[in-house]
Parts: sequence; structure tokens; C-alpha cells
Amino acid sequence: MDIRRTLGIHRRGSTDPTYRVSPGGSITRGTYTPDGPGVLTISREYKTVVGRAYGDGAEWLLDRLPRLLGADDEPEALTPKHEVVTRLIQGAKGVRLGATDRVWEALVPAVLEQKVPGAEAWRAWRYLINRVGTDIGDAKAPPPQREWLDIPSWEWHKSGAEPVRMRTVRIAANIDVETKPEHLTSIHGIGPWTEAEVRSRALGDPDAVPVGDYHIAGQVGFALTGNKTDDAGMLELLEPYAGQRYRVIRLIELTAPKPERRGSRMPVRDYRNF
Repeated sequence: MDIRRTLGIHRRGSTDPTYRVSPGGSITRGTYTPDGPGVLTISREYKTVVGRAYGDGAEWLLDRLPRLLGADDEPEALTPKHEVVTRLIQGAKGVRLGATDRVWEALVPAVLEQKVPGAEAWRAWRYLINRVGTDIGDAKAPPPQREWLDIPSWEWHKSGAEPVRMRTVRIAANIDVETKPEHLTSIHGIGPWTEAEVRSRALGDPDAVPVGDYHIAGQVGFALTGNKTDDAGMLELLEPYAGQRYRVIRLIELTAPKPERRGSRMPVRDYRNF
């Protein structure tokens, strides 16, 4: 069980207020559960994984700790069709696809990451959570879905998230996304990329392909063929892995060499006025 790499997908930058890594390696996550805010700390003690939870959502978090760590995942369902995939599997032993069962907490940061560099999105997430999140121990829990409607427009502006992303979050906040995750793309401003980002984290979907990502298609092409490709090429390469396509992508993200970057990077914009 590789706790760090299994849970790392839920971390939104090194200063994410909802995700802390202690010097000893334990991981603390803040979550708003159906029972209220809670914080879960996960550590390894010898050969045992230990979870300790606090807050109103503590029992809910502990009940779902195995699922978060991928107890329901089936990594053996991936049958390698490329020699490189065999090597990727060997290099990522202990990595599983877990599920948080919290669609909303995966949706908001995914919306913030739409078409912007990660650093810009993570800055907005950090600012908003520090302003409206709930302090519990060593981490913050995000506010419940409906409370995102109460965040003033000037706080969104100070976060660096422009009105388009703010409106998308506000529209989604009026919809029951937890029980109807299959209808995410019917929400204005949410497309296949955002849906895949949410499904991979909240539901542990092993086949959620984030088409339209700035980097992933190139990484997949480089890992499997030695040459970068586009979305169409990526989908063609991943076709033999139907049902497990996201698992292949995750293995590539974790262990495969990255293609050399050429040209300028996307700039991190900052139009905030303080």
C-alpha cells in the first residue's frame, strides 16, 4: 500500500490547506462530509495503516477509509498491451485508485483548474479555503456546497479566479452533484475534462480520460511511443485499455519520463487589485 502516491491526486499544490503531509509521512485531509466537517489523518505504523479522524464527520471518514485507499479498486484488471505499461505497473506497486465519495470537493478545484496553469488554480483554491474553510486540527475542511453561493464576488476576485469560473461554481452549487455525478456535463461550464477530473477522484473511476488537458495527451504519447501526440492520438493509443484508460494515465503521470518541454509555458496571471 503506497499511501503517499495513492492519495497524492487529492493534493492541490504544496500549500493546499485541506491536505497536509507531516515530516513523519502521515497525511491529513480536511473534508466536508454528509455529517459535517471532519479531518482524517492517515499514517503507517509498522505494517498497519492507521486512521484517526476528528470533527462531526469523523465516523463517516473512518467508515470510508478503506475505500479512500482503494480497497474497492481492482488494479489487476489492467492487462498490459505495451511492454512499457508492464514496466509502469512494476514501478507503481502499491498504488491504487481510491474514491473520496465527495463529488463537490473534487468539482470546485477542477473548475478552478480549467484552462489555467496549476499554480494559478491552486492559488485561488488556497485563498478561498483559507477564507471560508473550517479549521479542524492541522487542516481545513472546505465549506458545504450551498455555502459557496455566499462567497462575495470580491473574494473571488482576490483569489484570482475570474468571473467565468466563479459563475460555473455558483451554477453547480444549486445542483445535487453528489447523487447525480453522471449529469455533470449538463451543467453550463462543465465539460468532459472537468467531469473526468472529478470522476477519477470522487468515484475512483479507472476509465475517466481527461480529454483536453494541456499536458496529458503529450505525456501518454511520449510514454507509449516515444513521441508526443494530441487527444485523438491519445485516445487511439489507449483504446486497447478501454475500461482502464485512466489507470494507464495515472501510472504514466507517476512513473514515466516526461517529454522535453519546448516553447514558453502558460503564464500565471495575476490581475488582482489589493
